[in-house]
Amino acid sequence: METTRSQSARQEALRTVFDRCGLRLTRQREAVYSALCASDTHPTAEEIHRRVLDEGTISLATVYNTLQVLCEAGVCRKLATTDGSCRYDGGSHDHAHLCVVDTGELLDLPLDISDELLEGLSPHLLRRAADEMGVEIEQISVVLTGRRISN
Repeated sequence: METTRSQSARQEALRTVFDRCGLRLTRQREAVYSALCASDTHPTAEEIHRRVLDEGTISLATVYNTLQVLCEAGVCRKLATTDGSCRYDGGSHDHAHLCVVDTGELLDLPLDISDELLEGLSPHLLRRAADEMGVEIEQISVVLTGRRISN
């Protein structure tokens, strides 16, 4: 069980993150964001909903709405998968993922590999893509897709 002091420190850290993004820290936002950050599996909204039900009544619609607000504020990101579902990532920094199609897993690449992969992207091509598409690139998301190799 979390102590009052550690709970207070965690809540203050969350408040800082939310303040930086211009968001009010509500009970629902705290529950959804905490459940998202506690997971290393990039959960779906339904999975997050199941996790936060223990903390009180919250509807699935509220979980979806909260995730949308958090994504728009840049606190987390929404990731599409090969099976059409959406998963959410509490790490809003640029990093690469691996989608394992035969298991449905969506995993973070090891940080050193992810960094090297992203550093290999040509700034010239990124600027050219942005210019030709008439957009400002705000985030980079790289997803590698593969299958487990049986030994």
